[in-house]
Amino acid sequence: MTSIKRNAALFAASAAVLSLAVPAATASAAPRTPHVDWTTCEGTGFDPRQRCATIEVPMDYADPHGKKITIAFSRIPAENPKTRRGALFMIPGGPGGGSLDQPSEEGQKLPQEVRDRYDLIGFDPRGYGRSTPVSCDVEPGDLARTKLLPWPAPDGSVTESMATARRMSEACARNGGPLMRHISTANEARDLDRIRAALGERKISAWGVSYGTYVGAVYNELFPHRTDRFVLDSNGTPDHVRVHRAWFAAFEVGAEDNFPEFARWASRPGNPDRVAGTAAEVRRLFIRLAGRLDREPLPWPGANPEQLNGNVFRQMMLDSLYDPDDYPALARLMLAARKGTVPPAPQAPPAAVLQNAIAGSVATLCNDVAWPRSAAAYEKGVAESRATYPLTAGMPRGATVCAAWPYAPQEPAVRITDRGPSTVLMVQNRRDVATPLSGARELRAALGGRAVMVTVNSTGHGAYLANGNACGDRTVSHFLATGERPQRDTVCVSR
Repeated sequence: MTSIKRNAALFAASAAVLSLAVPAATASAAPRTPHVDWTTCEGTGFDPRQRCATIEVPMDYADPHGKKITIAFSRIPAENPKTRRGALFMIPGGPGGGSLDQPSEEGQKLPQEVRDRYDLIGFDPRGYGRSTPVSCDVEPGDLARTKLLPWPAPDGSVTESMATARRMSEACARNGGPLMRHISTANEARDLDRIRAALGERKISAWGVSYGTYVGAVYNELFPHRTDRFVLDSNGTPDHVRVHRAWFAAFEVGAEDNFPEFARWASRPGNPDRVAGTAAEVRRLFIRLAGRLDREPLPWPGANPEQLNGNVFRQMMLDSLYDPDDYPALARLMLAARKGTVPPAPQAPPAAVLQNAIAGSVATLCNDVAWPRSAAAYEKGVAESRATYPLTAGMPRGATVCAAWPYAPQEPAVRITDRGPSTVLMVQNRRDVATPLSGARELRAALGGRAVMVTVNSTGHGAYLANGNACGDRTVSHFLATGERPQRDTVCVSR
């Protein structure tokens, strides 16, 4: 099938789902769900009200009558049937993560007025968790965080990164099966619409976080008239040419936005984990320690890799900046490294869980859009990044697995536009290491009149009911409960 015919078939499949919609339910009653067989969820720790189900969807939406895969989803019903509005889909971050458990977890943090109005819907994306899973069965060393993120060598070389890309891509092609080619953001959005139809909902609301904001934006583009109230929380750039490459690149800005907050905290008098006397000294010490660990790594038994080198040190810095509650871990790591020691090795998830998450992640990253394949192109970007953003040492522009991915994208990346109903409320922290404010502003501009953005004067990744503030939380909760948004973009300063 040519790319033109294939793309036409894919978008025709999306439109066909629209025509098969179940009629809207009344506002005070749950919809009929004739296609869903609810069962007890596998595992432990679930709210007793949560039930799970599966549906079959096409592995390839361009071949709707071909091979099928399974999508697992869950539901906790709205707590007040008299005020029930519909279904709130909890769209997970990642890629390489699921939300099947979230109605019992994050969903219970939602205020009563929201839980009264919505069934809380979680799901595992295609390829992940309890949906039809994939695994590349990569080598144990390639499960390290510093392999998935494209850290260059201390001198800026990407030779090792390119070798890792080839090795992991070959493993995915060998072990991943045909589903690996059909894991993408657009297909995740199409799967969500199949869940919507199975639930009997004419429209859905959603709360998407991090990568989930991109899924939510793509759903808005493919199915604009299926959207009710969409909250996009911690937003990345909608760059349809680079897609996830732009998200990786954002780390260099996000680290610079966030590190000063850590440095001020780590230099505060009376702090038991105080690192240095001033914020400037904290920054200089971090860069000096990272350089020393590039040259002289410390043994770190039980870690992956089993040494604390400069890039592992930098990666743990990025991980700690996601949440100010993790600042002490970074400070203690710096204090230990200065003494030539290491803290206890971090405990990794089970290998099978990592294998599944990494396979789903790299498939999405690489299938959404083609990445450059030239080592020289990456080395040029790394050199430019290192010169301007020393904290991240060129990683945000390095060579990921996608530099050697064996498959071409099945369709062009979805372009986010300002065409469609105005159903989106964006919420964004000012200082977010993974999805910085600069990228959120680009998505806001792309959505135009379809969205309003609330900028929260807080630090960390995840704004609503996480690292934001009370003003932002109230604004989002009020929108979900009533549909009312601020009349224009606004800033939430107070806690």
